[in-house]
Amino acid sequence: MPIRTLAPEVVCRIAAGEVVERPASVVKELVENSLDAGATQIILEVVGAGTQSIRVVDNGSGISPAEVELAFQRHATSKIACEADIESIRTLGFRGEALASIAAVSQVDLISRPAAEIAGSFIRVSNGRVVEKRSRGCSPGTAVTVRRLFANVPARLKFLRSPATENSRMANLVSQYALAFPEVRFNMVIDGHLNLRTPGSGNLKDVVAELYGLDIANAMLDLGQEPHKGESISVTGYIGTAGVARASRGYMSFFVNRRWVQSRMLSYAVEEAYRGFLMGDRYPVAVVNLWLTSDEVDVNVHPAKTEVRFRNDRAIFGAVQKAVRTLLVGQAPIPEFRPASSAPTLSLRAEPTKIGFQQAPSSAPIPLAMDLQTPKLPILRVLGQVGNSYVVAEAPDGMYLIDQHAAHERIQLEKLERQRQAQGIETQGLLEPLTVELTPQQEESMRTLGPVLADYGFKLEPFGPRSYLLRSIPAVLKGESATEMLREMLNGSGGKSLEDLKREIVVSLACHSAVKAGQALSPPEMSELVRQLEITALPRTCPHGRPTMIHLSSRELEKEFGRR
Repeated sequence: MPIRTLAPEVVCRIAAGEVVERPASVVKELVENSLDAGATQIILEVVGAGTQSIRVVDNGSGISPAEVELAFQRHATSKIACEADIESIRTLGFRGEALASIAAVSQVDLISRPAAEIAGSFIRVSNGRVVEKRSRGCSPGTAVTVRRLFANVPARLKFLRSPATENSRMANLVSQYALAFPEVRFNMVIDGHLNLRTPGSGNLKDVVAELYGLDIANAMLDLGQEPHKGESISVTGYIGTAGVARASRGYMSFFVNRRWVQSRMLSYAVEEAYRGFLMGDRYPVAVVNLWLTSDEVDVNVHPAKTEVRFRNDRAIFGAVQKAVRTLLVGQAPIPEFRPASSAPTLSLRAEPTKIGFQQAPSSAPIPLAMDLQTPKLPILRVLGQVGNSYVVAEAPDGMYLIDQHAAHERIQLEKLERQRQAQGIETQGLLEPLTVELTPQQEESMRTLGPVLADYGFKLEPFGPRSYLLRSIPAVLKGESATEMLREMLNGSGGKSLEDLKREIVVSLACHSAVKAGQALSPPEMSELVRQLEITALPRTCPHGRPTMIHLSSRELEKEFGRR
């Protein structure tokens, strides 16, 4: 087949396939144009999951009559003028492909009027060709109506999802831009029903309340709302407390200079910051705005402009993780317990059983991952124990129930982290080695994990087919706990990075060496447990993210006893 130059209509169709993937792609391009035009109000109306019609109306700067037709030509844009401008893009759009690509696969009506013009301009483009153009009266701003999307590309229609899914994608996209531009009023109507309305107050928390509900909005912690002047990297926005965590990552939103982006690296940075605050199957609610100078980010890497490339990934990751972690450690509240009036009376008991709590010196260095200032717990006075599992303590602001296992896990974790950063995990040799029988899968995992376990005190020698002799263990463990933990680590090591495996070993050591639920403690042991918890860096959560304590305030106590 000979080489030939493609016809313009074929080029437009190919470009449209990259830019206009589904109805949400149309909404994205039109909303971005409205925002770049300085609109403070954007109205979106969708019919038939976007394939029948999509209408976007804004009160932005408008398009002059002389440029209305030019706006539909490929690579025609007001956003950049020369090659140097590509290095400092601050607008959402810049390629000049959106309207041309949309018009190549639909019929587009556009009416626009700058505030200085007496009348507006109307143009209709169908399948890439101008079919009508004239003046028309209208308000300042621009209205774009897209009809019969993909009517001339029936194969593309077959790849669309259900109407509910396509509507959901569009609603999610508008929601993201409402979070990025809280000063803009967004109204979205789907098939005649109001789906979204934001106040445009400029307060990001108002948008969070509209999208996620007032309870979540009230539980959000403020990362700051203004970029730091003079810094090449700034992090602003809101993050949710552990109490409003969700079962999926769908409540995490990331923006780079107000551009909504999808970045696994940014998501991982936030998840790492929450490590120890959330259970393994829970994810935070977060609205994170990243402000970068133009030399730190390249936005010209993806046709749909949903991905960006950072000049220094490590610096970006560190800035986001530090900002989120610092705020969490400093402001994450202790869970409040609100009892029902029929709650049973708590019976307190304290049966003596000697548990060796070793004193942790308060002057010892805090692990690097936890080197953050945190508000101290209130002064706690131990009263007793409930169910041999929970320590009851009194403070000036009410009563605290402390999960003895979770609290001791936190104490042990930070003790082990200090050891690891200093001389290494303390080990003890076994007078009688323990025989450990492994499954074939566990023995295969041993090839990778064996040297790492040895660094943490597990000295193993081969002793026949799939058998090993365990000759030394970490000093914090007992023999039975050591073999149980060993098998757990070998079962769960597949596909994990070396750093994740090391972290899991320390967490597992803390868990297996902590006092158990159902174990009676003497009053001195409970007091020592509470004292050691008070000097930890993160006293409110265990290594797995569960709370170490809950708080029953004096106000709630008075309410339950009818004193309020």
